[in-house]
Amino acid sequence: MATLSGLIAGTIYQENPISTLMTFIEQEKRFKNAREVEKMRFVGYVLELGFDNAKIITSDQYKVIVGGIPRGSFLIMIPSEFGNMAPHFSLLRVKGVSTTPLSNQVQQTYFELHKKAMPELDVWTQNELQWGALECDVLGMFYANPAASQKLEFSGDVNNIVSAHRYEVYAPNDELLDLIVNGIVPEKSRFELGTLRTMECQLVGKDASANDTPVFVSMEDFKGRRTAMFGKTRLGKSNVVKLLAQGMITATEGASAKETVGQLIFDINGEYANDNPQDGSKSLRSANEQRCHVYALTPRPNTPSKVLRMNFYEFPSAGMQILSSLLSADKRTSIYITSFTNSSIVDFSELDLLEESDKNRAARKILYYWAVLKKAGYRVDEPRLRTMIHTTCVKGFDPGFSEKLRLAAYHTDSASDLPAIGSLDDLLRELDTVNTFRIENPKDKLLISSSKKPIFEADDRAILDFLFPKSGGAGPAILRAYHSYHDANATDFTKDILDYLDDGQTVILDLGNAQDTIRQYFSNILSAAVFAHQEEKFVSDTLYHHFVQLYFEEAHNLFPATSNTITDIYSRFAKEGAKFHIGMVYSTQSPSTISKELLAQTENFFVGHLSSQDEAHALARLQIAFDGIEQDILKAKTPGFMRMLTMSNRFVVPVQAKLFEAI
Repeated sequence: MATLSGLIAGTIYQENPISTLMTFIEQEKRFKNAREVEKMRFVGYVLELGFDNAKIITSDQYKVIVGGIPRGSFLIMIPSEFGNMAPHFSLLRVKGVSTTPLSNQVQQTYFELHKKAMPELDVWTQNELQWGALECDVLGMFYANPAASQKLEFSGDVNNIVSAHRYEVYAPNDELLDLIVNGIVPEKSRFELGTLRTMECQLVGKDASANDTPVFVSMEDFKGRRTAMFGKTRLGKSNVVKLLAQGMITATEGASAKETVGQLIFDINGEYANDNPQDGSKSLRSANEQRCHVYALTPRPNTPSKVLRMNFYEFPSAGMQILSSLLSADKRTSIYITSFTNSSIVDFSELDLLEESDKNRAARKILYYWAVLKKAGYRVDEPRLRTMIHTTCVKGFDPGFSEKLRLAAYHTDSASDLPAIGSLDDLLRELDTVNTFRIENPKDKLLISSSKKPIFEADDRAILDFLFPKSGGAGPAILRAYHSYHDANATDFTKDILDYLDDGQTVILDLGNAQDTIRQYFSNILSAAVFAHQEEKFVSDTLYHHFVQLYFEEAHNLFPATSNTITDIYSRFAKEGAKFHIGMVYSTQSPSTISKELLAQTENFFVGHLSSQDEAHALARLQIAFDGIEQDILKAKTPGFMRMLTMSNRFVVPVQAKLFEAI
């Protein structure tokens, strides 16, 4: 315990949070002098001490007075004299029960007592048996910065080890617990995540009160950084994600135009976008109606949302990819269907990059694709579409076949008899006529262009064979099942979402009830768009403090541990995201299912119950801060009970996350 001179010297640190320690020491000294042992927080002495571990001796009486000392709880080790050093204490975490020099004798005494069935112990024997030892991890040291008396510091090591008898160990009171879990968390953008919870068991003595120390996080720790959520399903991962998203919304309220944080949540179960009466809670959207926007594949009756659909006509490359994914998922494996889905179509933005002859061929292929959609009954704004293609040959809906080919196909000698092509129906008639000629006269010279290339290349033939299938083939009719993914009036949702993110809004993609291929597609296209958008800002020196936070569930599908791909968009998030102010929160059940490359780059962790020892040990190997608490992670199954490690919290903090705002 510090002397009076040490306490007087410590007055220069009155403005420092470490003053809480000085107040605590003074209080303990008063209780000791007044022999009010029942009010003290003293738990014992140090038996052995190293840089990483400490063994302390304590007695039953001390443990009962402080309400118990469960595994994983925090203790503080204070030197008896501070001397000329700034006030400080070492933080210990209880690891387990340890032996004492008298353990063998104690066991022998117990054996003799039970063997003789003695009902009572004399006071001297009782005093000997109540002492025991606890093994603790030394987590680091809190101290007042010698160069800045108002600043609290924490180090992951200790500055010196002296004789064990020069230390005393205490159970921290509420004020010191608050300093331990919140003292090094930046004041900026603080958000209350829950309360400190050192054990799952809630049974406490009648004279002990349940701990309600609040646990805060700083949202600054999550901007542009990677955050992992691990734990079995239905044990609170999604609830913590909601809290973090809410914390970011709250922290950025009223931020300047150069300090925005946009959030994009890939909601595969619809739980962030839609209220859940079963759980009795609001969704993130309904709790923040002015700053949350929902895009839904299947709009819900009670959730205002924009339609997450694509105009398949105006985005031919993406539309073709979606149709191919849907047909593949439905196991449509006929040869002519597979050939169609393997066809490559460019977008309008790519046409201008091609040589004129290639440009004409690519434009025709888009027309063939449009004809497929038209025949499948996909609604279209024809006047708008007619203006989108204009090359030397292809104009509007006219594929620009040579006059000689058309005369032969229509079996006429007069050009005036050839029909005009002003609509998609006209295009269908034109393609049907020319394609019939192609099939009936496969070696006709009219099917060879002036550049000696076939007018209908492999991809062209594949699309036309799908458009006009042989007898028994369904052709475009099989695409009618996918009408719900198309909207003739759909805008460029990617641009709209990027605008929302730039404005610091939260966008929730309700992908509930969608097939995995569709979820994957929208995740890919929007992730790539966000990365390119932030990278462009970085290159043009307009990034400022614009951040984007991405939220992924079932992350093992996006960041698989077995993947050798290092160039996809998700790997780029892991490697380069921080540079471009892209942060992400990813959730999955098991650490071993996630890419090691991503795990190595992850700064923040929230870990609930894991049921496998291999998973718990893998986590400890990945992040040394979890070493020693594997058994707690394996045994605790309470929903919302998480082990948290953030950029600010240099050690794992056990927290009971609060429930997201109830209805």
